[in-house]
Amino acid sequence: MVLARPAVPTVVAAVPGKGRFLLGASLLLNRLLLYPLAAALVAGCGGKPAPGEASGPAPIPAPVMESPAAAAPPAASASFDQELELQGISFHVSSPNVASGNTVTVVPTGLEIDNSPWESPVDGDVVGAEVEDLDANGSPEIYVYVRSRDSAARGSLVGYAANNRKSLSAINLPALSDDPAAAAGYQGHDEFALVERSLARRFPLYAGEGDTAVPTGKTRQLQYKLAAGEAGWQLELVNSTEF
Repeated sequence: MVLARPAVPTVVAAVPGKGRFLLGASLLLNRLLLYPLAAALVAGCGGKPAPGEASGPAPIPAPVMESPAAAAPPAASASFDQELELQGISFHVSSPNVASGNTVTVVPTGLEIDNSPWESPVDGDVVGAEVEDLDANGSPEIYVYVRSRDSAARGSLVGYAANNRKSLSAINLPALSDDPAAAAGYQGHDEFALVERSLARRFPLYAGEGDTAVPTGKTRQLQYKLAAGEAGWQLELVNSTEF
């Protein structure tokens, strides 16, 4: 902005020796009139922001509150899917390994009469399967190993035997509690395996009960043989060792 300088009349008297004095008085009067005017113009115009400019210090943005991350759901167990074959008969074993209401399905192939699938509910996840002919009769069996999802990791078994290569029947493993001597010191953490034409069940031994139980450092191994019983195929305990 260009400030217009107001016209101030200057009177110069035709008096000898007085011209310099009158000129100085005129300049002083001009300054006294201009300075207040300039200050008023600056205050009135220069104090306002130009369009698009902030009128003061930029406001501090409010902090963005991030919600805490949701807890990740427990990892799901991997599904189980395996096909095993022995003596010309195969077994397809599958399980979704879902947390609730889990099942295992066994589908045989190669039986002479009935190859229908067998489905069974299981308490936990299917963790393994093996095929063998424990009784050496020319017809194989399938053994499916299950482990509970709790901290005890208790083991259980689902098994089927081929009947003269024609159809399947279930195999029964007696409850461990049916034999107090075999169950003494048991707190879970079972492992199953086929060893020397027998089914081996191994678990660590504990002293005490419940939350006060402490490991002894010993392990018990139970060995079962397959036998044909009146109610079907049975796994019978034949040996118990500790080490």
